[in-house]
Amino acid sequence: MDTKQLRQYYTINCSGRLLTTERPLVMGILNVTPDSFYDGGQYIDSESMIRKRAAEIVSEGADIIDLGAYSSRPGADDVSEDEEWRRLATALKVIREEVPEAVVSVDTFRAGVAKRSVLEYGVDIINDISGGELDSEMFDTVAELNVPYILMHMQGKPSDMQVSPKYANGVCAEVLSYLSVRMSELRSRGVNDIIVDPGFGFGKTLEDNYELLSRLEEFRLLEAPLLVGVSRKSMIYKLLGGTPAEALNGTSVINALALDKGADILRVHDVREAVEAARIVSYMKGLK
Repeated sequence: MDTKQLRQYYTINCSGRLLTTERPLVMGILNVTPDSFYDGGQYIDSESMIRKRAAEIVSEGADIIDLGAYSSRPGADDVSEDEEWRRLATALKVIREEVPEAVVSVDTFRAGVAKRSVLEYGVDIINDISGGELDSEMFDTVAELNVPYILMHMQGKPSDMQVSPKYANGVCAEVLSYLSVRMSELRSRGVNDIIVDPGFGFGKTLEDNYELLSRLEEFRLLEAPLLVGVSRKSMIYKLLGGTPAEALNGTSVINALALDKGADILRVHDVREAVEAARIVSYMKGLK
């Protein structure tokens, strides 16, 4: 059977540059926060470290740099919009100097931050953990900016999302329904480039996360590029034991499983390992 005929590819328009999912894409994480669950504090306010990390992400084969300045780990402290922007502006300036050719996404739920990122630094993609729920202006802003948008599912807010998540109709059914409805709202505003993210770890129990993974191919029904972000998350180290620092092997296993089930984009801390996983899975599927 020719697997090439079974896989649907997508094109993502990033400021006139086209990314294709004919092969899986890798998004390298760069957090400029003091308290992210894995790499918090490594890059905040250190231009030399940001410069080094951005160059490393690109050299290891990432297709996208995902920059975040607001920690979304469970129970994280709130950060003002001014402080989030200060962190982002510092990092974006450095990234544009060090790797000007890089496709950059900004991880923010604030429409004002999204707008400044695109207009002042030419950011290519907006990655919103809240699916537009935490800022009512986000969908209209993304439509106005005409940039790709990562639509993620999250139950609750970072401050309370892991307190007691529940899905009366099953996690897969509810997440699929939510993403479908929100996609329709985006499309009604003229947003064409939508990437969907089931939101592993965002308002989900351990069992919920693995249920999503086991049925990930169902998200192909949404007919949009599918992003998976499980890098070093608690669904790995709480099952296996250990800490985020010890969760690389489990991350690679889940990344490979996700790719086999149809993921188009992997969002990761460890770029080289994800690129290698993508190459192996693609080769096994007969892709080039």
